[in-house]
Amino acid sequence: MRLNGELKDLATTVTDTDAVEPVFIESPDGLNILRHSAAHVLAQAVQRVRPQANLGIGPPITDGFYYDFGVDEPFTPEDLKVITKEMQRIVREGQRFVRRVVTDDEARVELADEPFKLELIDLKGPSADATEGASVEVGEGELTIYDNVSKDGEVVWKDLCRGPHVPNTRMLGNGWNLTRIAAAYWRGSEKNPQLQRIYGTAWPTKDELRAYQERLAEAAKRDHRRLGKELDLFSFPDEIGSGLSVWHPKGGIIRGEMEQHARRRHVEAGYTYVYTPHISKEDLFRTSNHLVTYKHGMYPPIQMDEERDAEGNITKQGVDYYLKPMNCPMHILIYKERGRSYRDLPMRLAENGTVYRYELSGALHGLTRVRGFTQDDSHLFVTPDQLEGEVTKVLEFIISMLRDFGLDDFELELSMRDDEKDKWIGSDEFWEYSTDALRNVALASGLKLTEVPGEAAFYGPKIDLKTTDAIGRVWQLSTVQVDPNLPERFDLEFTDRDGQKKRPIMIHRALFGSIERFFAILLEHYAGDFPLWLAPVQVIGVPVAEEYADYLDDAIGALRAAGIRAEVDHSDDRMQKKIRTHTTGKVPLILIAGEQDRAAGTVSFRFRDGSQENGVPVAEAVERVRRAVETHALVQTAEDLA
Repeated sequence: MRLNGELKDLATTVTDTDAVEPVFIESPDGLNILRHSAAHVLAQAVQRVRPQANLGIGPPITDGFYYDFGVDEPFTPEDLKVITKEMQRIVREGQRFVRRVVTDDEARVELADEPFKLELIDLKGPSADATEGASVEVGEGELTIYDNVSKDGEVVWKDLCRGPHVPNTRMLGNGWNLTRIAAAYWRGSEKNPQLQRIYGTAWPTKDELRAYQERLAEAAKRDHRRLGKELDLFSFPDEIGSGLSVWHPKGGIIRGEMEQHARRRHVEAGYTYVYTPHISKEDLFRTSNHLVTYKHGMYPPIQMDEERDAEGNITKQGVDYYLKPMNCPMHILIYKERGRSYRDLPMRLAENGTVYRYELSGALHGLTRVRGFTQDDSHLFVTPDQLEGEVTKVLEFIISMLRDFGLDDFELELSMRDDEKDKWIGSDEFWEYSTDALRNVALASGLKLTEVPGEAAFYGPKIDLKTTDAIGRVWQLSTVQVDPNLPERFDLEFTDRDGQKKRPIMIHRALFGSIERFFAILLEHYAGDFPLWLAPVQVIGVPVAEEYADYLDDAIGALRAAGIRAEVDHSDDRMQKKIRTHTTGKVPLILIAGEQDRAAGTVSFRFRDGSQENGVPVAEAVERVRRAVETHALVQTAEDLA
């Protein structure tokens, strides 16, 4: 239950004056409680199987939970089977989760054999909140231990934990499963010991577990890393380095279409494209504060420009250069290059700018988490009274653009400040004005809006747009961030109507987030079956026999003349094998021609669903394909090309 706004166990004593709300198991809070309880059962089972295992941290996560252990020997898949059976026994035993408040000293005595828990006790407070997963065990306020109590009242296991938990282990039922083993550094730092992490998932019912497993299986089929290799789109050569991708010809075609379409739309909307270098002196990132707040995510400096005389003495000190992690400081310098008037605003700068961020090897994941990527960055400089109107245009533009790519299920999240005054800079008036402006824009969009206090950047509120893909996964894509901080740090000005120098507001806007990540999302959304306009090969010609290849060359030539990416398969394979090959290769349209077509000046269409339309005059075929490309149609059947 939620007692006076705080999550509590159902065993908590309540009074007539308390505000009590039920927490249902299918709610986000309920699922977290269920999954955290499952993590405790996992930890208890591990210590039954391996009594010497030391306990780390076991938080709930999206769709599941994990627990970290210090063990002498890594876990194996066979170990997971044994641990699963032990968990099943604990669930059937119906042990009660009983909360108990302890002092720091009492906790140290009870957990004397658990070195990682002792370290967490010393971290109690804000430091624990900043440590991966630690907030589920210690934080602000009192320290608590949860006892697992058997039916006869005996404490059979205990763990340091803030809770809450389900009343007893039987409530876990059979809707859970252990999924995989991984290595993880204690508290997320490579300087600390490496632990063994066991992941699991937990759901209210067995049916929901099965549905989740089916979603995972479908996601595995759509995994962009697998499809990227099968369809020859991109790769990550070891010779170049981790997290650095190369784009193959077919992948380059799709990416080029994405970029060119976005560029056309941006120019129509009043944006101007700029270009900036990949590297800069450190002073730029010191002024922007990236070297203070973001240095851990930047590549190490490159020292250059040192000069020496003939004797080797330094005559000019070298300067540290950094690969850029952000484009915004350079866009600011473009604004600052000359004096600006209110007549120049809003100024809308856009760039497909490649940036470099040092991600830990364990965090890298295909194209969705890389070390070098291209942001479709835009930065808008506006007067305060232009803020709401410009954000409205930005949000409408974002939604319209994403719909061009076939995404149409959106919701918004407004990140605001909370009541902790020390976390935020800027006046109350600015926060109220800018937050209201973003809220008004979000509400006017008609999309579902969730307000999240405390999640704003320290300098201003933001709107995040989320989209749901073809198999129900939610992705965060575009962000609209209000920023008065960088204009202040770089001393940006414009001359207003009254002749006074004033400070512009900066709007950061990434539409795709990064081109690489958006490409991966689209690849999985379509399972590689891209819309006709994005497909690297849009039409492939397959002659019934070699004698019809010349005729088909002419038909395909007409398509190419109309701007369609079309080819003829002149291989020695039989017709049916060619069709299978190109169907597997996700070519949207197969054009077939035989004796009847040659005699009548027609071709036959074969579609993704296996259906066929025969006897289409070549000129009509060209026009229908051209129109489908122009309208961004997702051509799956004959009706889609009508």
